Amino acid sequence: MALLANNRAFILFSGLLLVAVIVAISVPVKWVVLWTDALIFALITVILGSGWLVRNKPYLLAPWRRVLKRRLASAALVVLLSYVLIGLLDSVHFREALPPQVGSSEVHYSPHTLSVLDKLLTPIRIQEEKSYSAPFAIHLFSKESTQREDGTTVREYPRLQYGGAHLEDIQQRQTDITHTLLMASSYSLLAWLLLSALIIWIMAQRYSLSYRQQVERLVRGEMELPWRTLLLTLLAVMLFAFVAMMLGVKYHVFGTDKVGQDVLYQTLKSIRTGLVIGTLTTLIMLPFAVVLGVAAGYFRGWIDDTIQYIYTTLNSIPGVLLIAAAVLIMQAYIAGNPELFETMEERADARLFFLCLILGITSWTGLCRLLRGEALKLRELDYVQAAHAFGVPQHKILSSHIFPNVLHIVLITLVLDFSGLVLAEAVLSYVGIGVDPTMHSWGNMINGARLEMAREPMVWWSLMAAFIFMFILVLAANLFADAVRDAFDPRAQH
Repeated sequence: MALLANNRAFILFSGLLLVAVIVAISVPVKWVVLWTDALIFALITVILGSGWLVRNKPYLLAPWRRVLKRRLASAALVVLLSYVLIGLLDSVHFREALPPQVGSSEVHYSPHTLSVLDKLLTPIRIQEEKSYSAPFAIHLFSKESTQREDGTTVREYPRLQYGGAHLEDIQQRQTDITHTLLMASSYSLLAWLLLSALIIWIMAQRYSLSYRQQVERLVRGEMELPWRTLLLTLLAVMLFAFVAMMLGVKYHVFGTDKVGQDVLYQTLKSIRTGLVIGTLTTLIMLPFAVVLGVAAGYFRGWIDDTIQYIYTTLNSIPGVLLIAAAVLIMQAYIAGNPELFETMEERADARLFFLCLILGITSWTGLCRLLRGEALKLRELDYVQAAHAFGVPQHKILSSHIFPNVLHIVLITLVLDFSGLVLAEAVLSYVGIGVDPTMHSWGNMINGARLEMAREPMVWWSLMAAFIFMFILVLAANLFADAVRDAFDPRAQH
């Protein structure tokens, strides 16, 4: 992260993101800061601040350099940053101003809360059909009774209102898809070449080399970081983005759901939910796990006994039942206090925040047990015993000798738990105790698609889209977590 914070390319990226926000919003708006929005941008601020503080500390940057030197980890980081970009665009919320009323100067705002991502995806968001349609279809999935001009009634597949509506002849669909695919590929390649040229120019300026020399170093793989892998992964991400957007305007790339909403739009909107569950939950459980785990192992005695009793009791209660009970209590509170929320989106976000809080409170026991065992070992080491003998205060020993030596366990566990929490959201939403049903999430998509799997023919695309995006995120997180574990675990160093 420090490498990104100290790079001109990152500053340029931030500028482009700001431009996208300004361009996406072209009407007067009322900004809305949801609970999870505030936490997300607070987390981003902490990460950037940490990167700025450690930018000139080689001993802190060295493990991250080892992570980025691995090709798979670098490719996974590009994919994760792509997801993060979508999540950030979906975390800037606002309410658009309604058309002014005659004779009134007061500005009224829409009851619906949108995000910058919604604004950017407007062509896909507003294209709603009557019901199911298959990927790239131009007709509805089910037959309907229609009346012809001669008065006869027939059962047929009605034409979609938006999908393929620009085609005069349905036989042109394959040719049109191929042509759009080639155009999108050309545009993505051109954009990638321009971005790559900018990155190479920045690196050439940094190393005081000519542009040609820097290109030769990059092609031969003589760079410290695997830039070829990074740029090729970026090309794959940009190719998907251009193809999905250009085809998504003309067709429903992943089909539509029961109410006719575009599944590609639902899948992209679900990214923020998965990221919020994966990141905020880990931050909520972190203080419980670190403070209680280190305290139990270091102080021992009655403190150790009390903390062990607490997490043993929590572990003895089935996790799903405990989460279900807390979620039901929270639902009853929200339903009984509707005046606390101006819009439906605020109510759904409050449920998401409390779900993160509940998951965090119930999932800290594993890390706490690990840290307790590590603290028990560290307190018996010679340098800690010497510090005791010289009368060093307890808080100094904890801050100088104990916490720094358990940091690798904390970091590794957090990165590994991220993918598990993303999957947990899908499972909880599937059983009905996850996020609000009105909120887009992969779990809600899977829950909505499970009853349609028994149809003949089967409606499979909602489930498949959610699975593909969730699989890519979890796979990238696991690959990056493996590299982080190897880089930060002292036992893995040779």
